[in-house]
Amino acid sequence: MTGLFSSLKLGALTVPNRIFLAPLTRCRASPGHVPNALMREYYVQRASAGLVITEATMAMEGHSAFWREPGIYSEEQIAAWEQITAAVHTAGGRIFLQLWHGGRACHPSLNQGAQPVAPSAIAIDDVVHTPEGKQPYVIPRALQDDDLPGIVTGFGQAAENALRAGFDGIEIHGANGYLLDEFLRDGSNHRTGSYGGERENRARLMFEVLASVIAVWGSDRVGLRISPLNSYNSMIDSDPVGLSTWLAQRLNDFQLAYLHVMRGDFYQQQTGDVMTPIREHFKSALIGNMGYSASEAEQWIATGKLDAVAFGASFLANPDLPARIRQNAPLNQPDPATFYTQGAVGYTDYPALNSAN
Repeated sequence: MTGLFSSLKLGALTVPNRIFLAPLTRCRASPGHVPNALMREYYVQRASAGLVITEATMAMEGHSAFWREPGIYSEEQIAAWEQITAAVHTAGGRIFLQLWHGGRACHPSLNQGAQPVAPSAIAIDDVVHTPEGKQPYVIPRALQDDDLPGIVTGFGQAAENALRAGFDGIEIHGANGYLLDEFLRDGSNHRTGSYGGERENRARLMFEVLASVIAVWGSDRVGLRISPLNSYNSMIDSDPVGLSTWLAQRLNDFQLAYLHVMRGDFYQQQTGDVMTPIREHFKSALIGNMGYSASEAEQWIATGKLDAVAFGASFLANPDLPARIRQNAPLNQPDPATFYTQGAVGYTDYPALNSAN
């Protein structure tokens, strides 16, 4: 596995291996969306990743989609994240904060009755877990063009807060049917005007957010995550391969540290090869995600198809995943029943190699 364990220049950073921790929503934050000591333990356990990418974190107050996800908009949250970043750094790790707006995946019961917002007034066809149990998603309010500068400013402020909290960089969440992805794909964006219709217009909000965050961090400490094929949260696009090809070319203008791509669809509603055209056109580091085994990841890196791979469920269940891959050791199996529960069970109690017996 020489490819996986080679160093990589990732924008301003050089990381020691190419086994990254994918952003995984775990719903363990304290009330008020405040990170806590349990989260600190979780991230420190996984600090041997080439890069730790945090769970989706609320850039702005009032846009919760998961009940117990963390935020980065209050002084208490900033101080709590600072303890996490310091601990990860002490453990030898590097950590990027994934900044996020839930868009139409938010729910009034999670946001003091506030209606969610989206590019168009189209609801997700599914249910959401709330303190009152499962509830259907509601029809969102279609944002007006003059609402959007406030969102861009909010991401910029969140980026400043993340800088204060000691992160090494930012990943913008542009995937999985949340706000920026909702604007990008034509299945959820039915707008006209400056933010709808043609690809350039649908990508405008994403590009404005990138520019706002880059103004704080510099482009070499900013990455972007996309999921052109994933139908999660009722998402679809009429031409995902064409969109991916175009986006890979346009993103070169931003000189990002990396582009992080989910290669498939959880629900198999859309198929296609988006990785090949993205690799062909995108000039910075390319991170793959979604169902890669260690051997497949090694092959993709060795042949130049990817620069690194972000592992999700396997890293969730194996805090020392790089060591296990290096030693070809057996892997703990993840328990989906505890993915989004509270407490240490299924979160920080997966054994490492030196404690497995």
